[in-house]
Amino acid sequence: MAFDGIMLSSVIYELNHEIITGRVDRIYQPEKDEIHIYVRANRENHLLLLTSNPSYPRIHLTEDTKSNPDRPPVFCMVLRKHLIGARLIAIEQPGFDRICHIKFETMDELGDITTKTLAIEIMGRHSNIILFDHNDIIIDSIKRVPESISRIRQILPGREYCLPPGGKKQSPLIEKGDRLKKLLQGVEPDQFAKTIFRNYLGISPVSADEIVYRAFNNKYKDNVSIKGISLVCDAFLNLFNDVKNGLFVPTILYDEERMPKDILPFEYMQFPIKLQAKYESASKAISTFYADRDKINRLKQRSSDLDRLLKRELEHNQKKLAVQEQELTEAKRAKKYQLWGELITANIYQISKGKSEVSLPNYYKPEGDLEHIPLDPNKTAAQNAEKYFRQYRKLQNASRILSRRIVSTRNEIDYIENQIENLSKCTEEVEIDEIREELIQEGYIRRRGQKRHKKRRVIHSKPLHFISSDGYDMYVGKNNKQNDYLTLQKANNNDLWLHVKGIPGSHVIIRSQGKPIPITTLNEGAMLAAYYSKGRQSSNVEVDYCLRRHVRKPSGAKPGMVIYDNHSTVYITPEESIINGLKTV
Repeated sequence: MAFDGIMLSSVIYELNHEIITGRVDRIYQPEKDEIHIYVRANRENHLLLLTSNPSYPRIHLTEDTKSNPDRPPVFCMVLRKHLIGARLIAIEQPGFDRICHIKFETMDELGDITTKTLAIEIMGRHSNIILFDHNDIIIDSIKRVPESISRIRQILPGREYCLPPGGKKQSPLIEKGDRLKKLLQGVEPDQFAKTIFRNYLGISPVSADEIVYRAFNNKYKDNVSIKGISLVCDAFLNLFNDVKNGLFVPTILYDEERMPKDILPFEYMQFPIKLQAKYESASKAISTFYADRDKINRLKQRSSDLDRLLKRELEHNQKKLAVQEQELTEAKRAKKYQLWGELITANIYQISKGKSEVSLPNYYKPEGDLEHIPLDPNKTAAQNAEKYFRQYRKLQNASRILSRRIVSTRNEIDYIENQIENLSKCTEEVEIDEIREELIQEGYIRRRGQKRHKKRRVIHSKPLHFISSDGYDMYVGKNNKQNDYLTLQKANNNDLWLHVKGIPGSHVIIRSQGKPIPITTLNEGAMLAAYYSKGRQSSNVEVDYCLRRHVRKPSGAKPGMVIYDNHSTVYITPEESIINGLKTV
């Protein structure tokens, strides 16, 4: 959902408790569309962030600072001139739209007390931050909007500030129920949410869906009576009673991959509870949500070139394997050429030169079936026989070479698929760097020249560390370097080693503590191995396990590749709820 009016209301509720009556201490503009205002309130320093970025406009308190330009932008200087030392006297949300007005009490050039308002309008690509005086005259804005951009509403110094056009929408806070009942009469149930969205300010489609979901519990009936419409009205009024009373429960919604998907003012019943995480404040939830989104975007940017490289290499090797297997199929015809050579030799005096084909009895078959053999009419029988013997020897050699090459190509494909899986599990930039360095060492990437006098500080990533229900340490490698470290260095001979069978995945080590591993811990370790593998969306995933002493790395094997014996197998279906329930270190 967008940063809608309900979410904004939760932020304003928090700001009115945290920074109201505070004084502006400092103002910075670290980005072209972002303002940082330091406020001293209740004997504490607070950092208020406002951004009109078209992709994620928002306002909230934050603890994250950014470096500032040497020369402050013009709008930053304007804000400093008018607001430094000013006192916050009100934070409002006009009409429950996605607009926040922060009112300041300050002194003008003559020393008289006056009020100035800083407005942030959260409206996608039309988002803006505008400063205007007590007469509603615009002093300046972070984005100036001349008539050439908008004929309806210009945002320029000296122009009168007016609210964006809201059409026929009204504030949901003044709804008593009668208007909504009339709006819903004659409307199909599957259009209730759309009707609410179109007629009330500050309600996003997701919030409108939530109101209808709470009314019907997502069970629409063919014929909705007046009672059904009353249920929607009750759900609407109940939700906005919570808004009026400040009973917000700021929540981050995650997808099945535990990626932040949305931010909500309450726990929304239409989404699984297990995918929602509650926070103590709206600002904390918003900061976490956008920090995680920013981190994921950075990781995607850092890993995108590696992902393209690996998928290109994978496609190349898959095509190469198909060609090699086809050539091997052809090479298996070598026995036929040997037979033809032997039959020609056995009947050499009966075959005269100039024939293009000969039919000879196959003495390898009891029935004595005739074998139809093509001949080169320009060659003698002996020369034709020698030709087939040469083809036989050539294909025999090719078969041996192709068999080795096919094994090598399949190992290459396994390695590349494993690296693609490792890349998908990266949660830190250092883990991407480790995969990149490994690919350089393996010859997939050419190392760029580096200045010799510059030594990069080496930072090593850490495997995941879980504690089982029985109190056993369980470690999960997220890339080949971590897998080799866990299996070949960290684990003891009597520790338990686990890995999914036949598909790319993480090495999992369970520290035995010199005792037998309980079945609960074994299943949890197998769950980790299955979840952190390419089979995480499958059921009954085969997970092999054995003592670490039975795992070894062949000479010359690629990173992360091992062989093992004396193993057992457990079948497990990955469940995210169990993974999330494990204690992490």
